[in-house]
Amino acid sequence: MKRAVFTTPQEAETAFYEAFEKSDLDAMMGVWADDDEIVCVHPGGPRLSGIEQIREAWRRMFAAGPTLRFKLREPHAMNGMTVVVHSVYEQISAGGDSPRQPIIATNVYMRTESGWRMIVHHASPAPAAPESDGKRGPKTLH
Repeated sequence: MKRAVFTTPQEAETAFYEAFEKSDLDAMMGVWADDDEIVCVHPGGPRLSGIEQIREAWRRMFAAGPTLRFKLREPHAMNGMTVVVHSVYEQISAGGDSPRQPIIATNVYMRTESGWRMIVHHASPAPAAPESDGKRGPKTLH
C-alpha cells in the first residue's frame, strides 16, 4: 500500500482526525512515522511506544467501528524547521450524544523523507472550566 505524502503538518493532522473518525487503521498508521521511537498516550491510558504497540491500541479502539466526531478548538502551533507541535482541545461526540468532556491533545509532527509524520500524540481530559471572577489565577508550573 502506498502511503500518502503530507506536505504540511496540518495535512497530517487533518488525515489523523479523518482516520480517527472513520476508524480506518491503515489510514491512521499512514499518518505515523515508521519508527520505534514514536509515542502515543490515550486519555487515562499507559504510554505506548513503537509501531506495534500503537497499531494494536488503535486496532482495539477501532474494533467497534466509526462512532466519534471531532471538533478542534483553540489550536496552538509551535513551528520549527523539522518538528512542529500542535496543541488543541478536542471536542468529541459519539453518535447523536452530547459532546463529552473536552480532551487536550498535543500532536507532534516531524518532517521526514516521505513528508510530515506524527511522532507523538498525547491526550488527556481537560480540567473543568473554573468559575470566572474576572481575575486571572496564578500560573502553575509543571
